[in-house]
Amino acid sequence: MVKDMTEGNIPRHLISYAIPLILGNLFQLTYNAVDSIIVGRFIGKEALAAVGTTSPVMNIIILGISGICIGASVLMSGFFGAKQEDMVKREMATTAVFGVYFSLIVVALGILVTKPLLKALYVPHEILDTASSYLRIIFLGAPFTFFYNAVASALKSVGDSRTPLKFLAFCSVLNGVLDVIFIGVLGFGITCSAVTTVVAEALSAVLCIVYVYRQIPLLQLTWKEFKVDRGLLRQTLQYGSVTALQQSCQPIGKLLIQGAVNPMGVDVMAAFNAVNKIDAYAFTSEQSIANAITTFVAQNSGAGREDRIRKGFRAGLLLEFGYWILICAAILVLRVPLMKLFVGGEAKEIVALGSGYLGIMALFYIFPGFTNGMQGYFRGKKHMKMTLLGTFIQTSLRVIFVYILTPGTGLSGVAFACAIGWSAMLLVEVPYYFHTRKHGV
Repeated sequence: MVKDMTEGNIPRHLISYAIPLILGNLFQLTYNAVDSIIVGRFIGKEALAAVGTTSPVMNIIILGISGICIGASVLMSGFFGAKQEDMVKREMATTAVFGVYFSLIVVALGILVTKPLLKALYVPHEILDTASSYLRIIFLGAPFTFFYNAVASALKSVGDSRTPLKFLAFCSVLNGVLDVIFIGVLGFGITCSAVTTVVAEALSAVLCIVYVYRQIPLLQLTWKEFKVDRGLLRQTLQYGSVTALQQSCQPIGKLLIQGAVNPMGVDVMAAFNAVNKIDAYAFTSEQSIANAITTFVAQNSGAGREDRIRKGFRAGLLLEFGYWILICAAILVLRVPLMKLFVGGEAKEIVALGSGYLGIMALFYIFPGFTNGMQGYFRGKKHMKMTLLGTFIQTSLRVIFVYILTPGTGLSGVAFACAIGWSAMLLVEVPYYFHTRKHGV
């Protein structure tokens, strides 16, 4: 359903837009967690470690793709807010044509560099071949990932965050069921997990495209309209490439952090994979609220409603704070049972490592809540370079302090390093926000 955020109740717009995004991400994260649980319990801790060590590489691709789509979405939101519907279509067509070439290049390069990259990350020899096979199959799904994100971003830019949720939820459940059947019951290996992931990505993309052509005339393109507008492509790449770099900073940082974790042994690697899945419930939901702020700010910026932008940003930060209270309490109470889901109670060392980390990190989730809120505002105002700078500072300091702290503190050092990075990011972004308000930009 198309939604104009330039009029009406501000908190209601943000909440109604953010909740489907949060639920959608929770479905996706639950599938990812179930996938890891199934792999860890039915195949073994070596397979769990193999999946975990490929996650940062997968995230670089996914966030790079979504970064470009977010850049396109900001432009479409601005055009929609300004009631320039023809420009919305032209931007969507430009993004789609570019995406065909971009995603095919990603597939080719990904397949070629998978094994050398994993070797460079010091992946243990006993899981190298397994991790390589898994990751190569995942790369084959890049075109489907791009088109799902592109169509979902187009729908979100016109205020429809519910439809992508429905298709993502369906495909996530299907993916989980297939994993249970083929891995848990029939005993297939880790390769099957990668194949079911790609199948779910393809189905999500197809369902979104079919929905648009049946229900959303504003976004329906004819064959003649699938052309690249060079001016829009330059803007898309300008915003999208900076956003893609910003989005990719985090998984690149995780890659480097994974390089510090891998030498600690398979138990630490398995614990780190499990806590990353749990962390994602906090981080991704905070990003969903930030995406609501982005769309709200972009639509109202296109309409010239600066008064609503400031009110919407304040309401968004309050949502981030409220979510932190909920997720912090839940993790503190449930951290041990959550860790046991991944490896079972008999793997006491892995459970102890992970629950110790989560007990510290739960208190720090407030920091990414506020940094994501700031990032959402800057994206909506097209201050993409600040989102990149803030993320680069945060990621760089986090990686540096991981290598400083983990030799003495183990996995808990990763949590403290994250807090240092987020704090530095806020020290840069908050003054910049007040500077832009003062000068009206």
